[in-house]
Amino acid sequence: MKTKLFHLLVLLLISNLSLFAQDKEISLIPRPSKMIVMDGKLSLDQNFPLYYTEEFAAVIDLLYEIPSLKINNNELVKKIRKQHQLGVRLFKAQDRDKIDPNGYSLEIDDSGILLKAHQASGMISGIYTLVQLNLLEGPHALSHIQIQDKPRFGYRGLHMDVSRHFVPLSFIKKYIDLMALYKLNNFHWHLTDAAGWRLEIKKYPELTSKAAWRSHTLWKEWWNNGRQYVEQGNPNAYGGYYTQEQAREIVNYASKRGINIIPEIEFPGHSEEVLAVYPELSCTGKPYTQGEFCLGNEDSYQFMRNVLDEVVNIFPSSYIHIGGDEADKKHWKSCPKCQELMKKEGLKTEEELQSYAIKKIGEHLHTKGRKMIGWDEILQGGLPPGSTVMSWRGEDGGIKAATAGQDVIMTPGAYLYFDSYQSDPRTQPEAIGGYLPIEKVYSYNPVPAKLPEDKKKHILGAQANLWAEYIPTYQHLEYMAFPRILALAEMVWTEQADRKWEDFNKRLQQHYKILQEKDVNYYRPSFSVSSKVNFDSLALKNTVSLSSEQYTPYIRYTVDGTEPKSSSTLYNLPIELSKSAVIKAASFLDSTRVSSVETVELDVHKAIGKDVIYKTKWEGYPAQGAKTLTNGIKGTLTYSDGQWQGFTKGFDAIVDFERREEIKSVAVNFMQIPGPGVYFPGEFKVLVSDNGKNYREIGTIKNQVGTKDPTLKFQKFEIKLEKPIMTRFVQVVASNPMKGYLFADEIVIY
Repeated sequence: MKTKLFHLLVLLLISNLSLFAQDKEISLIPRPSKMIVMDGKLSLDQNFPLYYTEEFAAVIDLLYEIPSLKINNNELVKKIRKQHQLGVRLFKAQDRDKIDPNGYSLEIDDSGILLKAHQASGMISGIYTLVQLNLLEGPHALSHIQIQDKPRFGYRGLHMDVSRHFVPLSFIKKYIDLMALYKLNNFHWHLTDAAGWRLEIKKYPELTSKAAWRSHTLWKEWWNNGRQYVEQGNPNAYGGYYTQEQAREIVNYASKRGINIIPEIEFPGHSEEVLAVYPELSCTGKPYTQGEFCLGNEDSYQFMRNVLDEVVNIFPSSYIHIGGDEADKKHWKSCPKCQELMKKEGLKTEEELQSYAIKKIGEHLHTKGRKMIGWDEILQGGLPPGSTVMSWRGEDGGIKAATAGQDVIMTPGAYLYFDSYQSDPRTQPEAIGGYLPIEKVYSYNPVPAKLPEDKKKHILGAQANLWAEYIPTYQHLEYMAFPRILALAEMVWTEQADRKWEDFNKRLQQHYKILQEKDVNYYRPSFSVSSKVNFDSLALKNTVSLSSEQYTPYIRYTVDGTEPKSSSTLYNLPIELSKSAVIKAASFLDSTRVSSVETVELDVHKAIGKDVIYKTKWEGYPAQGAKTLTNGIKGTLTYSDGQWQGFTKGFDAIVDFERREEIKSVAVNFMQIPGPGVYFPGEFKVLVSDNGKNYREIGTIKNQVGTKDPTLKFQKFEIKLEKPIMTRFVQVVASNPMKGYLFADEIVIY
C-alpha cells in the first residue's frame, strides 16, 4: 500500500512539474504562435560552433550582433550529419518539421540553439526572437525553450515622414534595427512633400539644391510665414536630402535585416516644392501658386517617369508609393490644358482626370516590373488594375478596394497615426491632434468585420504612420513611436485570437528595460489618473473607474471634493454614486503624491433624458445623435470618443422639460485645441421660455481665452442665477467666431 502511494505521489509530482514547465513565460513581443519554456538553462559563457545551410548564408552575420553569443567558427553544411547536432545551427526546414512557409522554429537545450525555416525571411524572424531572448534573460544563459512561430500578415509596416523634418542617416539605421527586433518588415519612406524634397535625382538637380531647403526650421513657422524655399547655403536654409548612394546604403542595411524599403514620391498633389523650382509643370506656370501638377501637360508625366526611373534603380522594392492623396482639383477645373485633355479622353470629372493620371504612372511602373501603391484617394475615378491601396481615411476605402479584388494595407488614422497624442494632450508636446493611447493601437484588428470572407485575403497587413509636422527632431520622433510600435508589431504578427491587452501589457513591462538599453527616447507611462464614467440612466447612478498608465497603480481618492492625501481611500473597485459629487484622485508612491489631481464632476441633473431641439444641426461628429446632450455622460480627452458633438455654424439647442421646472444653473463643457481647428465659443448665452415661442435671456458669458496657446483646454461655460426661476424651455446658444469646430458634451441643468 505504501509503495503504491509513493508511486502515485511521484507521478503527481512529475505531472505538476510538466505543467509548471509549460506555464513558464518569457515576455516576447510579438507573442509567438506556440511556446514552451522548460526547466534548464543553456550557458552562454562558452564558445559555439555555427553550422548553416546555404539558404541562410546571407543572414549569419546577424548572429554576430548578439554580444552574449560567442561563435568560434562557422561552417556551411551541405548535408546534415551527426557532428552537426551541437552548437548554433541554422538549417532549412523539411516537410516533417511542419513549419509555416513564412515562419520558423527555435529550440534551445543542452545541445545548443537550433533554428529552422524555409526561407531567409523566416530565419531572420527567428534570429530576432533569439536576440530578444538574450536581452530579456541577460548575458549569461538562455532558458530551454521550444518555439514554433509564423506571422499573421505578410505586410507589417512602419512609415516615416522626412519631408516635414529631416532626420540623419544614423537614426534611420537605428529605427530599422528596432523594427527588425520587433519583426516589422516594411519601411515606408515618405521622401517628398511640400515641406522639402529629400532624394537626390540626378536629372533634376534643383530638387536638392533648392526644393530640399526651406526658410524656417520648424514646419509650423514655415507654414505660417510664406512657405518659401531657399538655395542650399542660404544662412536660414533648413532641410537636407539623401544622396542616391546613401539611399542604397539604407536599402542594403534594411535588406540584411529582412526589411523592405518602400519609397514614396508624391503625385499629383503635395508637390509645392517641385512646382516652386519647376513652375512650368503647374497649371498657372508660376511658382507658389498650387501644389498639384498640371495633368493636361505631358511634361508633368515625363517628369514623373524620369524621376521614377532613377527611383527604381535605387530601390528594389516591388512596391513604389506615389501618394495620390489630398489633391486640390480647383486649378484643373480652370486650366485649358487639363480641360482639353478631359474632352479628348472623354473624362467627365476632375476625379476621373486624376484617375487617368495615376493610371499612366501605374502603367509606367508596370513596365519596370513594379507595383503602384497609393493612399485611398487613388480609388477616386476608378482604381488602376493591380494597384494596392493604403486605407487611411478609416476603413471604407480598404473595404471598397478589397471587395473589388484589390490588395489593401490598413492604416486608419484613428488607430495607426502615431503623430496623434498618446496621452493626455495637456501633458504632451504639441501634436497635430487626435488621441491614440497604446491600448487603442493594440485593440485594432486590420481585417474589417464586415468584409466578406472570400475578400479577407486582400488585406495584406497594416502600417502605422508618423507624419512629422509637429515632430522636429529624431528624439521626438522616437518619443511618438515608442512604445506604440510594440503594440503595432504584435497586432500584425500574432493571430487575433491569441491577443489580449492584459497579457501584452504585462509583457510590455519587461521591454522598457530593452528600450532603455537601446537608448530609445520612448514615452514613459504616466502616473496621471484617468477616469471612466458609466452612467445608468434608469437608476440615475454613476459608476466611476480610475486608472493610470502604470502597470500596478496606487490611486487614492475622495468623493467630497477635497484634495486626496496619503490617508485617503485606496482605489481598488469602481466607485458607485447615485448623486451629484466631485471625485478627486491622484497617484501615490509610498506616502508621496506623484501626479496632478484628477477631478471628476458627476452631475445627476434635471435635463437628463429630456428631449433636445436642435436649432443648428451637428456636422461631422454626431456622437449619440439627438440623445447626446442630455444622456448624462461627459466627453473624455478626445472629440472622437462618441460623446463630444461637433458644430461648425454655432451651437443652438433647446431642452424641453415638457412642463415648467425650477432651474438655478445652466452649463455646457466645451473643448479647445487650435491645431485641428477646435475652439471655445465666442459668446455663451442662455434663454428661457414657457411657450417655446417667446424667449428671454437670463445670462451671457464672453469667452476670455485666446487661441494662440496650442494646448488642449476644457472650460465649463455656466450661467448661475441669483434666484431660481420656473420655465419649460431652456435654450443654449454659443457663437462660433472661428472657422472651425465647437464641441459640446452635455447640457447640465440644475
